[in-house]
Amino acid sequence: MSGFTRRSIGRCIAGTALALTGVGAQAQDRITVTTTWFAQAEHGGFYQAVATGIYKKHGLDVTVKMGGPQVNGMQLLLAGQTDFIMNYDFAVLAGVERGFPVVTVGAPLQFDLQCVLTHEDVRSPAELKDKTILVAGTGTTYWWPWFKKKYGYTDAQMRPYTFNLQPFFADRNTAQQAFVSSEPFQAEQKGVKTNCFLLAEQGYPPYTGAITTTRKMVDDKPDLVARFVRASMEGWKSYMENPAPANALIKKDNPNMTDAQLAYGLKKMKELGVVHGREAAQMGIGAMTDERWERTARFMMEWGLLKPDTDWKKAYTLRFVKDLKVMP
Repeated sequence: MSGFTRRSIGRCIAGTALALTGVGAQAQDRITVTTTWFAQAEHGGFYQAVATGIYKKHGLDVTVKMGGPQVNGMQLLLAGQTDFIMNYDFAVLAGVERGFPVVTVGAPLQFDLQCVLTHEDVRSPAELKDKTILVAGTGTTYWWPWFKKKYGYTDAQMRPYTFNLQPFFADRNTAQQAFVSSEPFQAEQKGVKTNCFLLAEQGYPPYTGAITTTRKMVDDKPDLVARFVRASMEGWKSYMENPAPANALIKKDNPNMTDAQLAYGLKKMKELGVVHGREAAQMGIGAMTDERWERTARFMMEWGLLKPDTDWKKAYTLRFVKDLKVMP
């Protein structure tokens, strides 16, 4: 065989290999996940799975889109404009009550990071009787109805929280909703001493930022859902160990995010065991249980947030996390 022929065959083989590689890349499933807010540490696992190639390893081409005050993830999901959303148990259960075909498939954050931020003189959430409490729009639907009944507060105390801490800084008689991994850091940077009372420690039961999709997606593409859930939890495991790759993407999406805020958010998540604690410690990152979902549903019913006849079991499925075992 001549050298020319050998070279021709070699080029042919190489070209075929490149073509096959191209086919493989095109065969990756393209999906979009929409987060709860502007990019931050609390979304780190999804960004990490993009940045480190974990999604690609599982045959997925994933785009992470930021949420925000004007973004209604549930509407986007139902309209087919996103494939997965980070969402709250309360929203999913309320959606099921209204007949929405939505289902939660995994919970990378084991409890809600919501807290009530107060000035340092307040020693417990029961000491807000004479305080103004700033609550965002979604809060008035989810945690506020329970919180005000639990502690005997009224809507007359409530004012809108516009995600600006200046009213809180200016008035020591003011408390507000916050995330334990976010606003306390901003107050600290301003030299304002605060307390932040985590609602999860006051009996507030839901997961937070849980991965939610449509019933059609679960029924028609269970393999894709399984791959996305596994890859996302692997992303969270990786992020908790080395956040740098994700943080670069987070800052690209959200230029206002600082290294210091990201470090604080990750530190708080580690301290509190948000990703690796509770059920995740024994069952793996993303774990959920029937008992926990029932507790949340009964909680909502008790506080008048969910109709008693709601089929709450439609709000979630354990099939994608029960044997996942992505151990922290």
